[in-house]
Amino acid sequence: MNRSPSSDNQALNILQNTFGYQEFRGQQADIINQAISGQDILVLMPTGGGKSLCYQIPALVRSGVGVVISPLIALMQDQVNALAQLGVNACFLNSTLNYEQVRHIETCLIAGEIDLLYIAPERLIQPRTLSLLSQLPISLFAIDEAHCVSQWGHDFRSDYLNLSVLHEQFPNVPRMALTATADERTKQEIINRLELHQAKKYISGFDRPNIQYRIGQKGNVKKQLVNFIKQNHQNDCGIVYCLSRKRVESFAEHLSQQGFTALPYHAGLSADVRQTNQDRFLREDKIIIVATIAFGMGIDKPDVRFVAHVDLPKSIEAYYQETGRAGRDGLSSTAWMIYGLQDVMFLTQMMQDSQGNEQFKRSERNKLDAMLGLCEVTGCRRKVLLNYFNEQAPEQCGNCDNCLTPAETWDASVAAQKALSTVYRSGQRFGVVHLIDILLGANNQKIKQFSHQNLSTYGIGKELDSNTWRSVFRQLVVRGYLAVDVENYGSLKLTQSCRPVLNGEQSLQLRRDVFEAAGAKKSGKSKKQKIDIEEVDMPLWLKLKACRKRLANEHNVPAFVIFNDATLKEMLNHHPSNEEEMLAITGVGATKFERFGEQFLAVLSEADFV
Repeated sequence: MNRSPSSDNQALNILQNTFGYQEFRGQQADIINQAISGQDILVLMPTGGGKSLCYQIPALVRSGVGVVISPLIALMQDQVNALAQLGVNACFLNSTLNYEQVRHIETCLIAGEIDLLYIAPERLIQPRTLSLLSQLPISLFAIDEAHCVSQWGHDFRSDYLNLSVLHEQFPNVPRMALTATADERTKQEIINRLELHQAKKYISGFDRPNIQYRIGQKGNVKKQLVNFIKQNHQNDCGIVYCLSRKRVESFAEHLSQQGFTALPYHAGLSADVRQTNQDRFLREDKIIIVATIAFGMGIDKPDVRFVAHVDLPKSIEAYYQETGRAGRDGLSSTAWMIYGLQDVMFLTQMMQDSQGNEQFKRSERNKLDAMLGLCEVTGCRRKVLLNYFNEQAPEQCGNCDNCLTPAETWDASVAAQKALSTVYRSGQRFGVVHLIDILLGANNQKIKQFSHQNLSTYGIGKELDSNTWRSVFRQLVVRGYLAVDVENYGSLKLTQSCRPVLNGEQSLQLRRDVFEAAGAKKSGKSKKQKIDIEEVDMPLWLKLKACRKRLANEHNVPAFVIFNDATLKEMLNHHPSNEEEMLAITGVGATKFERFGEQFLAVLSEADFV
């Protein structure tokens, strides 16, 4: 179903009648018009900002097939399924297809029957694929998740390095590179490697105001996680990120024992198990996926209400990318994380052991330092997050833990002197646990073995408990007064910058950590993050969701492909009673109304007579 170029109105007509949105958001209209005119474009837009429309609509307006390079099979399948429900002829070419299926798609492409083709970069660069594409009228190339081209980034994919072939072999076809996450260095690498020097650049705001950022310190991690979910997201879908496969299995098992439906996802599982668990997460309600960072890129599930990190991410880019999988529908969601000094030591060890050169290791260290700065800040977290991406932000956002419950600080000058002195006097070759034992005057075998009961700092720290001392050492490491010696089993050593503090020439204010009993929720203004449904409306809300679930099962697609939660909530609020009113609901286009509209109108009509 090829479409020839038309007036600017055609893009708006497709937006309204095919996708069911009444108007473009932000920079969408300008991006789409530039793409329709044949301009190369670089788009940096936050998750949930509507990036896919920026290439889907121009592909439908321009003559030929739009080719979308996507890094993940799951993302291709989700988008193709969603487009099919809108009446758009889309398909994908990937390793899940057999030879006959591939031949059929190739035949349809040559016959001009396909609007959008999704393809992985490794398949795109094969001679057979390039030969096929050379026979087709191509409307545009869209390179999704373009940050994967960056060797300095967190999702590097070597196949993306070969995508410069598009500019070389198809010089007259416009290209659009899109990503939600790129600092200045990554942005420049995208431009250089994809040869987008002449591209028009659109940098949208990185803010996701519907996400509440909450960061705390590790205690009993499993209890903290369970309490967070029970108190805030008892019946919601969510993602829990862990750094190792073993921890994924352990946390998934623990959540299951606590009554949640929790499924593991990591590279050590068979492909069938990973696919089954991912499909359940996409299609069912109340599923929690516990995963390594191998999971999530491109997951197009709008109703993920929380993302939890039980281990510290390596960078703000990774944190932003992963937390951005929450609340894609614009409704209230939570990004919750806990971390501790062991996380810092583990990630430092990983960097030290990496095969990268010294320049790469320095870059990784700087990224970790920025991540730790976000964790330790006593002011607005959103401000720090946005400033990292060179975006200005107000002093307070009103929707992070520090804004809702301002952090306390305390004069830790003397405590820091005691801690630093203990590190020095014990020979700079012991870890935090033993250093705290010295300060608290412990009488164990290790103290006796090294005669540390004879140190001048032995027992001088009894005014603070072990949790507070652990907090002091963590913050001294984060601020650069202590360094982790990864070659000596994580022992701590002094840095040059500690001298003014150690000598009493510089005072030091540290964050007063709140150690919550069994992960209990902070007191203060923090509010439960959920879809706000009045009690009187709950029966109708459940009926609308049941109707959606039945239709999703009939069409073998995830429920959000029928309508997402935000669309259902708008139906609940406005009670449309006819086609015209239903088409005014965001997310209800002509095709979806034709397929599903009457059934939802029937549910709403029944409610009006109750």
